[in-house]
Amino acid sequence: MSGASPASPGALSSAVSNLIVRLVGQYAGRGPVRARSYLDGDLVCVVLQDTLTHGERSLVDSGEERLVLTTRRAFQDAMRTDAIAGVEELTGRKVLAFMSDNHIDPDVAVECFVLEPEAKPV
Repeated sequence: MSGASPASPGALSSAVSNLIVRLVGQYAGRGPVRARSYLDGDLVCVVLQDTLTHGERSLVDSGEERLVLTTRRAFQDAMRTDAIAGVEELTGRKVLAFMSDNHIDPDVAVECFVLEPEAKPV
């Protein structure tokens, strides 16, 4: 990978957060209010808060939590390719695994990427 990695860990973290917020908004119709990325070794994890749309909140209030979670998983599956490509471009590393899930109360989502280990200098 020849991704143009941001200059500092803080800049990379911010760039990954912005990427995921943009993708969630694009696929789900509304992006999260808060996002924070955590980068540690081969792990990139983005925690999103306040992600549900007004319509999804109405469904939850009507007892349709399972439907909302199923729909959110469909959005996450749909954005999988774009999310992986974006993280690979930003980090300059291959994504080996992508995992994603949502929680209703509190309204939190997590997008996690396991990266291929960095090549060690010989």
